[in-house]
Amino acid sequence: MGRRRLVGIGLGALAGAGYAFGPFLFKGSVHPAGVDWIAMLMWRFGLASLVSWVWLLAQPRARAALRRLDRRDVARLLLTGAIFVVDASLYFGAVERIDISLVAVIASAYPAFVAVASLRLGYKFSGGLAWGSLGLVLLGTILTIGAINARTDQVGILLALLAPVAYTIYILLAAWMAGERPGQTADMRSGGKGANIPPPVAGAIMMVGSWMATLVVATAAREPMLPTQVPSAAWPGLIGIGVFSGALAIQAFYASATRIGAARASLMTTVQPIVVITLGLAFLGEAFSAVRAAGAGLVLAGVVLAQFAKLPESRPAEPTRP
Repeated sequence: MGRRRLVGIGLGALAGAGYAFGPFLFKGSVHPAGVDWIAMLMWRFGLASLVSWVWLLAQPRARAALRRLDRRDVARLLLTGAIFVVDASLYFGAVERIDISLVAVIASAYPAFVAVASLRLGYKFSGGLAWGSLGLVLLGTILTIGAINARTDQVGILLALLAPVAYTIYILLAAWMAGERPGQTADMRSGGKGANIPPPVAGAIMMVGSWMATLVVATAAREPMLPTQVPSAAWPGLIGIGVFSGALAIQAFYASATRIGAARASLMTTVQPIVVITLGLAFLGEAFSAVRAAGAGLVLAGVVLAQFAKLPESRPAEPTRP
């Protein structure tokens, strides 16, 4: 297993763990302090943008890449970031209504959507072991859905089911911006040099797009726009969400998809429900049935099994048309 592939796997898992702290901190401290999901997302992406730009400006190579970026790529990255807000809104809208562990496992169906879409649009899964691992993740999600109590908020369930659809669109767009094309990861197309647009640059600009979109929504909803309007008890959670579930997770996923493709990177991030479930049980007192535990176990087994799948050979890069 090559070093860059190992790094890609690790970054995907890191992204999943980072995302997991979002619902935990929101449900555990931010929402009880009186901040709803709209205001939380505005501050999440605002803080994530700040951290990401500090990280970008601290790196000479990233600054040089930023100067070379054309306006069309900037516009596309901003749009990709804005689209991510759709997924985040659905996800955290569900978190307000139902257990975070339930949302996390239901939403973990997105690797199946990404894998199918990547058959035509990106670096596809190949071989029985790869598809078998994906099947385990999907079966675990179905088991969890089947164990839902009839009294559970149905709007929350619907939002959780729609979230992976929106997330799939965002993933495919981000991978395309990185340089992934049918049959090749961005790393393959660049000869091991990485993404078309380096992760620090892409991440910083996409998060500005996300922040701008949430700013519009928050303004329309008359949410608290000034720091003095945010309860002091909510700030530790908001900062944690901005740093870990925002800047760290989003940039780590982009860098992972660059190395191993969007489909495999998506599968790596399904460590998220395991982390969310653990945090929910340990700190939020959430109930967890045996069937739901079995579903989460299958998700984790699928992630582990995927590491033994053989990567398909890349196709030669097509010449760039003028």
